[in-house]
Amino acid sequence: MRKFIYQLHLWLGLVVSIPVLAWALSGFLYALPNTIEGNKIDVIDNARVKIAPVEAIEKAHGLAGKTLPTTALTLLMRDGKPYYQAVGGMGMDSILVDAETGEVLITPEPKLATRFFRQAHFYYFAGSWQTTLLIVFSLLACLSAATGIYLSCVHWFGRRNKPTRKAFWE
Repeated sequence: MRKFIYQLHLWLGLVVSIPVLAWALSGFLYALPNTIEGNKIDVIDNARVKIAPVEAIEKAHGLAGKTLPTTALTLLMRDGKPYYQAVGGMGMDSILVDAETGEVLITPEPKLATRFFRQAHFYYFAGSWQTTLLIVFSLLACLSAATGIYLSCVHWFGRRNKPTRKAFWE
């Protein structure tokens, strides 16, 4: 039985580690803006920000013609200008609101490398299967952890119950 659990633990570790490694690698690369985005991170010029965050959200709602379920509002520099980026709603990536003029536009589609790493990191190229795969791999990871705990307990606590062998010279 212990050999079967050891083999199961080994194979589960290999299967579970592949998506975890892909997730970690894509997250590492996605976190480097110069590698994926092709942009640099600029310091925000506060003197140029004329629109308040509440106004930016209202302008994003105005573009959509309805109240959007905004999940994040970020102030960032893009092409040397301050923008609010409203994320969520409309089934698109985000809406940009110029923080100086209040002009509203839909965020242009990102470059191919950025789209690739977003798919790899956030969605595993799974599309509608994303939730199912997440649940399956989570259960496999839990099973791997449980078999590892079992093997550790057998290894460390099982030794106390076994009689010690006498040395060959005794």
